[in-house]
Amino acid sequence: MDANIVVMGTESVGKSALTVRLLTRRFIGEYGDIESIFSHSFMVDGREITVNIWDSPCSEDSSVETSHLEKKVQWADGYVLVYSICDRASFNTVSRLIQIIKSTRDFLNADKAPIVIVGNKRDLHHRRTVLSEEGRLLALNTDCHFYEVSAAENYHSGLMVFHGLVGRMKDAKVTTKRPLGFKGIVKSMSAVFARKRTDSF
Repeated sequence: MDANIVVMGTESVGKSALTVRLLTRRFIGEYGDIESIFSHSFMVDGREITVNIWDSPCSEDSSVETSHLEKKVQWADGYVLVYSICDRASFNTVSRLIQIIKSTRDFLNADKAPIVIVGNKRDLHHRRTVLSEEGRLLALNTDCHFYEVSAAENYHSGLMVFHGLVGRMKDAKVTTKRPLGFKGIVKSMSAVFARKRTDSF
């Protein structure tokens, strides 16, 4: 199975850290607002799954990038929406993104696609401004799935997020591979990590 996943969230919520944790098992704490598409394969239930992951920043005012956002929504088979438990505004942005994704797919007459909500930075519980219960309630009310993780602390919680999403995409019978497109933002992992961090992220 091959499928496309978009990871979205506002700046500094840890979405790139979560993605790179999955790809390399390493934690890198600082990134700039740059878009990248990575390809990654792993085994789920004895089958090799290849996913194309579009790591994509978004502004808190989603209206400023409406057409670009619609391209991401149309391209993806599943979504990982990340907020920081220390940042109320990032949580509100995720709530808006869910509505945009659902309304855009309805407008395009596209099949329903799974959405995972991720509350990141669980290790910074002393700075928490968004309760776990709020994330769970948002997921329940929007028919999404919810995880609270720390990309900084361990690899396995991030792996669980992506494995969980892929499992739901399999249930939705996503089996067609579409071209990546958007060649200007495609990067190979070797190219990214061969360059200085300040240049790459």
